[in-house]
Amino acid sequence: MKAIRIHETGGPEVMHLEDVETPTPAQGEILIKVAAAGVNYADLAQRQGAYLTRTRTPMTMGFEVAGTIAAHGPGVTAPPVGTRVIAFVEGGYAEYAIASASTIIPIPENLDFTHAAAFAVQGLTAYQTLRESGRLQPGESVLVQAAAGGVGTLAVQLARLMGAGTVIGTASNEQKLDLVRRLGADAAINYTQNDWVEQVKQATGGRGVDIVLEVVGGAVAEQCLQCLAPFGRMVVIGAASGQRAQFSAIQLMYKNLSVVGYWLTAWLSRPDRIAVATIELMQYLATGTLQIVVGQTYPLAGAAEAHRAIAARSTTGKVVLLV
Repeated sequence: MKAIRIHETGGPEVMHLEDVETPTPAQGEILIKVAAAGVNYADLAQRQGAYLTRTRTPMTMGFEVAGTIAAHGPGVTAPPVGTRVIAFVEGGYAEYAIASASTIIPIPENLDFTHAAAFAVQGLTAYQTLRESGRLQPGESVLVQAAAGGVGTLAVQLARLMGAGTVIGTASNEQKLDLVRRLGADAAINYTQNDWVEQVKQATGGRGVDIVLEVVGGAVAEQCLQCLAPFGRMVVIGAASGQRAQFSAIQLMYKNLSVVGYWLTAWLSRPDRIAVATIELMQYLATGTLQIVVGQTYPLAGAAEAHRAIAARSTTGKVVLLV
């Protein structure tokens, strides 16, 4: 089979399309014939050797796929071969991938593989950062950083569906801000402008927001802290800038603020909570109240190009590889 492999960490140039053996599912595993693979910021960090866990090369890239079940490992009988699914995997940039049977999520017939591949990682991330980590309550205000991205486009909509009072999204240019407005944000703010923090406060009557979903890191994360209202919560999802944020405990104490980290991989050990999130997300999709935004698609051989586009922040919505 064909797969995108890396033999060392580094820039997009370390990614190569290679011929490798098709994997065989072991006990409790399922083999998936991949139709589409999601591309995430985490993939870029893993390729660079800057991910939360050590990058062990050689390896096949990719955390999430959509496709059909091709074979069962020992001890697995369901779902049947041919079932359309999304799953969390190690090595999703490939024609076939192995997944634990416990991570399989069947998908409805009206959801195509391209959009399904945009659902698993970023749909659950958007849901859980609001519901589990942010503890969103009806009427509270939410600030979504990078709101035109894969997580952001879903988070803006989910915040509204979960009863948020005011939803604010930030992005880096007018095209992305237009998308944020179309998705239902009450205010769309360019976070590259010097006064963007003041604009957030103005949009909340000077109070600040109850929840911030933070993905940029560095100085932007420090500014997000200034956007919080008393008893506000900042949920840290990532650090796309590659820079560390610096703030003191006293800053948190002054307004009783909380900073919460979120990592989906650790949540996968809680299948009960993942199931709750998945059911609710599927209900939103079934009723047409939640839109999955796929901005760009690339062939499997174009994985390096996809990584470059994400790093340049020239993408909107989810980026997907079509296998």
